[in-house]
Amino acid sequence: MQGQKQFHDKVSTHFRLSERVPTQNLYRRLRDRVNWDFLRLQIRPVYSHTGQPSLDPVVFFKLVLVGRLENILSDRRLIEQCAPRLDILYFLGYEVDEELPWHSTISRTRQLYPAAVFEHLFDHVFAQCVAADTQVVDSARSKLPLPSIACARSPQAPSLR
Repeated sequence: MQGQKQFHDKVSTHFRLSERVPTQNLYRRLRDRVNWDFLRLQIRPVYSHTGQPSLDPVVFFKLVLVGRLENILSDRRLIEQCAPRLDILYFLGYEVDEELPWHSTISRTRQLYPAAVFEHLFDHVFAQCVAADTQVVDSARSKLPLPSIACARSPQAPSLR
């Protein structure tokens, strides 16, 4: 007798996102190896101590990094592509049932930071990956070997003022 699998869309209460993302997944390795504490200290002068809480800056920069790694240029498309990906949700620190920020929030937040902050972020993340011997490569071609790229830029934080 031939069997036929039936799908029942049920609510699962016993689901741990960390168990669904393989240990060798790129975004899991980034989450485990990159220390994001430097980011909060560096961009603190951009934010006021009053008003509504902003989008978590670590989440914002992680989304920007995902956009770079996945070659996604549109903020709207970035959110659409991230929402169903368990590995990216785990990297961002979001649960499966949590809504990601709106694409317009990403666009507005991007306008807060000067280009130097983005450059320093990517240099710092790349340096941490090299130090942890993690291979993180996007689809862009490079004529330089990885150690030369790591030494090409200074890890000094740019001034925000």
